[in-house]
Amino acid sequence: MLKDYYRILEVSQNSTDEEIKKAFREQAIKWHPDRNQGTDTTLHMQEINEAYLILKDKEARRRYDIEYNKFKQHQEQQQRNTNEKSQNKNQEQTSSKYEYSDFTVDDDLLAKWMANAKRQSVELAKQTIRDFKGVTKAAANGCLNGVIQLIIWVVVINLIILFFRTCSN
Repeated sequence: MLKDYYRILEVSQNSTDEEIKKAFREQAIKWHPDRNQGTDTTLHMQEINEAYLILKDKEARRRYDIEYNKFKQHQEQQQRNTNEKSQNKNQEQTSSKYEYSDFTVDDDLLAKWMANAKRQSVELAKQTIRDFKGVTKAAANGCLNGVIQLIIWVVVINLIILFFRTCSN
């Protein structure tokens, strides 16, 4: 199984390290829970983190590129052997639109690195969601405390004004 990390980050295979880093940041911002309230962005965040963990590492990226080139050749061969309609039926895809289960990664070390990157990305996505919930809760508590303080000050000021008016009469 191979994931198309370049498609996930929306970069080309010959992108520089700086371009990959920039694309990672853009995708992370685009799919961050703050920007997508009411939408479950967990899978997108996991894929973005996973792609970046592999592509930012020079050795992992070198190994990935070898497998990626084999994958592209595999896809081209499939297109030559079948028409577009039957290819779409025969090509198995899992829950991700970037994951291809009809292609197996031959490099065992890369496969382990990819599995590890997937585990790490799941944890990063979970941590992002926990952080978002914590920030939201803290903001709500801060607003509530501010409103309570405002009400107390309004009551105190009104009591002082009422006291002075009563004393004046």
